[in-house]
Amino acid sequence: MLIRTYRDQFKAKLIDLYDENEVDSFFYMLLEAYNDLKKYQLAIEPHLTFSNEQLQLWDTAANLLVQYHPIQYIIGKTYFYNGVFNVTPSTLIPRPETEELVDLILKSNTTSNLRVLDIGTGSGCIAISLAMSLNQAQVTAFDVSQEALEVAKSNATLNEAEVQFILKDILATDKLLEKFDIIVSNPPYVRNLEKVEIKPNVLNYEPYLALFVEDNDPLIFYRKITELAIEGLTNSGMLYFEINQYLGIETVEMIKKFQVFKTVELIKDMYGNDRMIVAKK
Repeated sequence: MLIRTYRDQFKAKLIDLYDENEVDSFFYMLLEAYNDLKKYQLAIEPHLTFSNEQLQLWDTAANLLVQYHPIQYIIGKTYFYNGVFNVTPSTLIPRPETEELVDLILKSNTTSNLRVLDIGTGSGCIAISLAMSLNQAQVTAFDVSQEALEVAKSNATLNEAEVQFILKDILATDKLLEKFDIIVSNPPYVRNLEKVEIKPNVLNYEPYLALFVEDNDPLIFYRKITELAIEGLTNSGMLYFEINQYLGIETVEMIKKFQVFKTVELIKDMYGNDRMIVAKK
């Protein structure tokens, strides 16, 4: 079958579930992943075809998309900052807002040999991106999920980054055993009451453990990590958080109550939402 003909069928199957730009994006992401073809190649070679075997693969992908299965899990990888990352249902799919957090850290820290800790690393996207870009940094990453750590280790290998991965439940940790210049975390922060805002492709497929916190204590991870950072950060060390956009002021006030940080800054993301906090010890 002509790829252009199949493209029309693919779009017709999904257009009632997603907007047109999203469907186009899905098609060309799959075209590159499955057939190693770029969008422009299809434009200049309109007679390219799919084999029967390729059609079966594409039909499977289309059926998964009808069920709101995330495109990144279908392909098995995604792009983040300057790297490519394997993703599985054991890990969150990295978001553009988290790229902003990485960019913020890199622009604010230009010295060499920094010691960095990423708490709740998931796919490893933050830790690995920092290890790739900071000059001779020593990067450590914690996660409570062994499955997530296996994915993160594969991503470190894939991106040729040096990161020490450690299985650790941060809520059960009393003290960090070494000091760090930077502690960063994108912990679970979505309240159960916010589930109504979550798209099915996220709610039904991405790991619950990495997304949600209880409504009665939504800052549980931020409070614990801040407590650990008091002794775990070096003098003038930096604490970075990605946060729930609805709880920016509350998170800042919680951090300030510890009275150990010189500055606590709330920063908006590209969409104008409160998304990041930077605290300097």
